[in-house]
Amino acid sequence: MTVFPKWRPWLRLGRIDLMWLLVMAALAVLASTRPRHSPYEFLALGAIALMQVAEMRFPVFASRSGTVLAVVVKLALCWVLVGVTEGIESSYYLIFLLPVVSAASTFGLAGTLLTAFAGSLAYLSFLGFVWDQYELPPEGARELGLRILFIFMTGILLNHFVTENRRQAERYRKLADDLAEANRNLRQAQAQVRRSERLAALGQLSAGLAHELRNPLGVIRGSAELVSKNVSAENEIVREMAALIVSEADRTNGLITRFLEFARPSPLHRCQADLHVVIQEAIHQVQRSLPPGANGLRLETDFGKDIEVFSFDPELMERVFFNLLENGVQAMPGGGELKVTTRRLGDAVETEISDTGAGIAPENLESIFNPFFTTKQNGVGLGLAIVSKIVDDHNGKITVSSQPGRGTTFKVILPLSEASST
Repeated sequence: MTVFPKWRPWLRLGRIDLMWLLVMAALAVLASTRPRHSPYEFLALGAIALMQVAEMRFPVFASRSGTVLAVVVKLALCWVLVGVTEGIESSYYLIFLLPVVSAASTFGLAGTLLTAFAGSLAYLSFLGFVWDQYELPPEGARELGLRILFIFMTGILLNHFVTENRRQAERYRKLADDLAEANRNLRQAQAQVRRSERLAALGQLSAGLAHELRNPLGVIRGSAELVSKNVSAENEIVREMAALIVSEADRTNGLITRFLEFARPSPLHRCQADLHVVIQEAIHQVQRSLPPGANGLRLETDFGKDIEVFSFDPELMERVFFNLLENGVQAMPGGGELKVTTRRLGDAVETEISDTGAGIAPENLESIFNPFFTTKQNGVGLGLAIVSKIVDDHNGKITVSSQPGRGTTFKVILPLSEASST
C-alpha cells in the first residue's frame, strides 16, 4: 500500500523525535499518578508533543515566519496546559521554556527576550484568576520572580550558545570555502605543470623532427623547381605537378617554422609598456583581417583605469592577444559579441577575452593548450600552445572557461613587476 506523501515525514522519525515523544509520554505517565489529573492535561501534552515534532520535521517551520507561527502556537498550548493544571501553582511552569528555545534557535537576542516576556506574561496571567481569592505573600512573590527570571536567564544562555554555534558554523563554512578554493588552485597548478611537461617533451620532439625534415624538404623543393625549368613547354602536366610540389613544400616549411618557433625558447625582450596599447594593436590587426561583410561582430573593450605601464614583452603579448581574439572571431562565424576586459588584481593584471560563440566541449578544455591538439578542420594545433608558452615565460597564468552554446572566456594574468614573477 502506498502511503500518502504528506504523511511520510511523520513516519521517518529520527532519534531526537523518538526521545522527545518518550519524554512527553513519561510526563503523561507522571500526570496520571496525580490525584486530581484532568483529561485535558493529556490532550495538551499530546498537542505540544506533536507540535514539537512537526516543527522539527516540516520545512514550513524552517523560515522565520514559520518559527513565529510555531512560537505562538506553543505559547497557546503551554498556556492551556498550565491552565488545566492548577494555573499559577502548576508544576508545568517550565513548559514556557519551549517557545523560548524555538525563538533562541532562530531569532536574535531581542526576539528571544520578547518571547520570554510573552511567556512570562502568559504565566502571570493566571494571577488574575485567583487575585480575589488568595493573598500573595512575600515568599510567593519571590518564588514567582525567581521563576520568571529563570525563564529569561535560560533564554539568554540559549541565545548565546546558538549565536556562538552560528559563528563557529560560519567559520567552518569559510574554512571549507577556502579549502575548496585552495583545492581548485592546486588542481589548476597541477594541470599547468602537466601542460608544461607535455610542452617541453613535445617541443624537443618537434625541434628534432623539424631539423630532420627541413633538409630533405629543401631537396624536394629544389628538385621540383629544377624539373619545372627543364621540362618542355608542351608537358603541362609535369609543370603543374612540379608547381604543386613547390607549393606544398613551402606550406610544409612554414609549418616546420612554426614547430621550431614553438620548440625553441623565445627570449623575452621586456620593456615598460602600456598593456592597453598592445591590446588595441591586436584588435586592429584582427579587424584588418576580418572578411568583407562581417558586420554581425560586435567588439567591446572595458579597460581598468588603475593599470599603469609595467614590464613585459609587448611584441610577444600582442601575438597572445591577437591569437585569442582571432579564436573568438572564428568561434562566431555568424557574428556575436567579443569583449576584452582588464582589471587590477593586487600585484597582477588580468585580461579577460570572452566571446559568445559555440563554446568548447568540457572534455576538450584540458587539452586545448596541448601542442597539435585542434578541433578546426585546417588547424595545426600550435596557436594556443604558443600562447600558453609565452604567458608561462612571463611567469603568468592563462585559464579558460566555456559553456557549449554560450561562449568561451580566456583569462590572462600577468605580474606587474619582474620581481614578483621570479
